[in-house]
Amino acid sequence: MTENIGGVTLDLQFYSGEDLYSDGVVEDELLKIVSENSADEYEKIIAQRRKWAILYHLSKQRTNCLEWIDGDKNAAVLEIGSGCGAITGCLAEKYGSVTCVELSKKRSLINANRNKDKNNIKIYVGNFQTVAPSLPQFDVITLIGVLEYGRLYIDSPEPYTAFLKQIKGLLRPNGRVIIAIENRLGLKYWAGCREDHTGRYYDSIENYPENKGIQTFSKAELTEILEKAGFDRHDFYYPYPDYKLASTVYSDAYLPRRGELNNNLRNFDGERIISFDERRAFDSLIENGLFAEFSNSFLVIGGAENA
Repeated sequence: MTENIGGVTLDLQFYSGEDLYSDGVVEDELLKIVSENSADEYEKIIAQRRKWAILYHLSKQRTNCLEWIDGDKNAAVLEIGSGCGAITGCLAEKYGSVTCVELSKKRSLINANRNKDKNNIKIYVGNFQTVAPSLPQFDVITLIGVLEYGRLYIDSPEPYTAFLKQIKGLLRPNGRVIIAIENRLGLKYWAGCREDHTGRYYDSIENYPENKGIQTFSKAELTEILEKAGFDRHDFYYPYPDYKLASTVYSDAYLPRRGELNNNLRNFDGERIISFDERRAFDSLIENGLFAEFSNSFLVIGGAENA
């Protein structure tokens, strides 16, 4: 069963009939916004409504973590966990085709309506584990804010490694995986921000003592998972302040300099405490060559050794 919204196709053959992941009633508001307004009007609406969910899902800044990556109009992309389409449109402009997999039909409708002018997007609504056997191979696969949920869907002693091995099997030769994820040792957590997923202070720093579901990783931990999964080549990048609303993306070849990281007190989605001056702490880390270990987020581009 399929539905067409403009040039976008929704494939519902794997949909269970129930949305298992939702931001609640604000998604109805988001659907109305994208159905009745062009993308040029989103920033004005964000300023007027002053809601985190609307900022998070509709801000153009969401694409900054990927906008700089060269595209290929001959390449096919798989976007796992496409959500409300914050990244989908950017991918559709860069690549020849974009196949999305998303658990929620409501979110897929938001995605389709905001990208209805595109004709190279197909959205499978359903659990990735159910959809995956029907998928071909791709040149690029994106996991933007997705890897950390692997334990909820993969039945394995090492669910994150198993998830990435499955992703690797869906990549063509020379294919790449692009991962965006929070650093569980990110400086913002030491300084008093709540953990993005659990809402607890210092939760990730203490390695999630009470949580058996969502898990983010340090740079060393993520490197080990990538290598176990067969992604021997992996380039780390460092979106600042984080990958969600990045203003700058640093790399090991271009690290921040002292005094550059001064946009640290943005905390749109909840209360925080302020343990210390993050700008001064970042300067100290930069001077000691430790910025990469304490970056708030990672963006990783991975491939096999022979890719």
